[in-house]
Amino acid sequence: MERTTAGWGSGLLGVIIFSGSLPATRVAVLDFTPLFVTSARAVIAALLGATFLLALRQRCPARGDLIPLAIVAIGVVVGFPLLTGVALRHITAAHSVVFVGLLPLATAIFAVLRGGERPKPAFWIFSIAGAAAVTGFALYNGGGGSLTGDLLMVAAILLCGLGYAEGATLSRRLGGWQVISWALLVSLPVMAVIALTTLPAHWNGIGWHAYAGLAYVSLFSMMLGFVFWYRGLALGGIAGVGQLQLLQPFFGLLLAGVVLGEPVAWSMIASTAIVILCVAGAKRFT
Repeated sequence: MERTTAGWGSGLLGVIIFSGSLPATRVAVLDFTPLFVTSARAVIAALLGATFLLALRQRCPARGDLIPLAIVAIGVVVGFPLLTGVALRHITAAHSVVFVGLLPLATAIFAVLRGGERPKPAFWIFSIAGAAAVTGFALYNGGGGSLTGDLLMVAAILLCGLGYAEGATLSRRLGGWQVISWALLVSLPVMAVIALTTLPAHWNGIGWHAYAGLAYVSLFSMMLGFVFWYRGLALGGIAGVGQLQLLQPFFGLLLAGVVLGEPVAWSMIASTAIVILCVAGAKRFT
């Protein structure tokens, strides 16, 4: 029981950190190209991860862990950041909430396919209801979409769900922060080359907001968030803890209200209440 509670608490911290990822990416790609943001954030986080691995003298992963680490890298280091970065040039950050609402369901499906978990039938009812609540909220509160952006977001969600499930399974053996660190190092050679070849031709026109967005997705979204997230998935269960992602859009909107003074609509409060009930139900029947 204590192990499960610790997993859900750690997962919740990860979700809070991730809640700023899409807005930060949206800001970063206004001045940087999506390919540079994707590669630069991976290089910065990989150097940080390598420092921790060396300082704490972590053992190298076994040969059998290399393919799963490559899958994690493809899903969460390369696939999701790159595809969302490109998509956010076609859709608004608010519209992307529609697809974030589908991520817990995708994670749960891959938890069954790759993690060997078997949630109870009632779990799927709550999971689908939660996804529907987030999607309905996003659609009710505006458009800002396009076919190109929507297709890119669907692909991003599928790859991210796979990367989450694969990484959580590995975390049971290697540890959460170790998994993301090794996955970043696996992708480092390719990401470093891409970062160097996509460097901005002129740095004078890049605003501080783009640098701030890049810093956030590099340090928080790509490293610190995964420390808590993979630990939470490993301890509390991939399918169950993955449902906490349903709260991510609302944390982001709440931050916008507190920090930017944006109004909090009644539909947000109502949708959040429904989502909390769905998450509680999913936890009960995981």
